[in-house]
Amino acid sequence: MALDLLPAACCTPATRAALTEQAAADLSQSLKALADPTRLRLLSLIAAHDGAEACVCDLTEPVGLSQPTVSHHLKVLVDAGLVTRDKRGVWAYYSLTPGALDAVTHQLGTHLTAGTTA
Repeated sequence: MALDLLPAACCTPATRAALTEQAAADLSQSLKALADPTRLRLLSLIAAHDGAEACVCDLTEPVGLSQPTVSHHLKVLVDAGLVTRDKRGVWAYYSLTPGALDAVTHQLGTHLTAGTTA
């Protein structure tokens, strides 16, 4: 067989670290939580409150949903690590988890964008 008939190498080596299986699962959970318009609105409302903290009772009217539905959405955000929950008496207060959204954008920027060379 002539050398010019050999197939060219089809694979280029990875030049930087890819997401691990666990990092991909964690990022996926965060992105799933963020993919819902109500949850994005809730994050925005929490961030807009004094001290970036809001009681669930302050979040139901602006999103136009019942308290159990809002609580479900907030639980998804808590489970994804995007907000924290602090129970005070009968009310639950939610605040943004420091650095959580920055971590999501960092993961996307680090692992899911093409590297550039100068």
